[in-house]
Formats: sequence, structure tokens, C-alpha cells
Amino acid sequence: MSLKLVLIRHAKSDWGDSGQRDHARPLAERGRRDAPRMAAWLAEGGHVPELVLCSDATRTRETIALMQAEWPSPPVIRHEPMLYAAPPRQLRQALHGADARSVALVAHNPGIGRLAAELAESAPAHPRFHDYPTCAVTVLEFDAKDWSAIGKGRVAGFAIPADL
Repeated sequence: MSLKLVLIRHAKSDWGDSGQRDHARPLAERGRRDAPRMAAWLAEGGHVPELVLCSDATRTRETIALMQAEWPSPPVIRHEPMLYAAPPRQLRQALHGADARSVALVAHNPGIGRLAAELAESAPAHPRFHDYPTCAVTVLEFDAKDWSAIGKGRVAGFAIPADL
């Protein structure tokens, strides 16, 4: 049995309002341009998830809203407060109850980037994989019966907006 995990860091956020709470920070114009482009890249590769587990922060919610508009069939989206600024262990824990074979996690650095590095059987030969910039996307495939049984996965794709 095969499972597919798509790890998405939110698109570029707007730092224009210095008094704004981090959780409420929206996307910058660049982020609003990048998210649909990355969504199209996922669709072209056949990597549209069935289920999205998304941090409840404004910038992650906006990222996935822009992405899903580019996909032929909209996934189920669950906004999860526990994914906000979560470490890799907490991100993995969120997967355990997933009831789909193809799942996307939309979250924040450093957690999402560290999780990609932990789960990749071997890191892709890309100079930006280890710093995981905004709107970076990794697609991982696992031979596992359910999400609690995943170990290391094969990287089926990695891209950042500058690649497109």
C-alpha cells in the first residue's frame, strides 16, 4: 500500500504591519502569486491531495485557498490550531488520524522544513531543500498501510517558486 504526503510551507507573508500578531499575518503580493503556481506544479505532477491538514494561521489558510482554486477536484481541508508553529513531532502526530491515502500538511518553518528532512529517504539535490523557503513543496511516497506506520519516504518531487 502506498501513501503520499505533500509538505507545503505557507507562501510569502506580509511584514508591513509591525504591530500585527504573527498568527494574523496575511500573504504578501508575492505569496499570492506563488501559491497558485506551486498548486499548478502539483497538479501537473499528479500530486493533488485528497485531504489537507492546514495550520489555522491567516497565511496558511490563504495559501491553501489559492492553491485549491488551481486543482481539478478540491480536497477536504481541515484547519488545525495544533499545526501553528508546530515542531516535526507534532506535525507527524496530526497525520496519525488522517483517513486519506494522499495528504498535504500546510505549516510553518522551522517545523515543516525539518519534517521534510526527517522523512526524506535521501534529500533531493536542490540547494534550497534544507532552508525550505516560503511556498516550498516536497512530495513524499511511503510504503505503509497507514500514517502511524510511516518511516522514511521516497522524494517524488521538490520545488520552490523560483524554480517555476
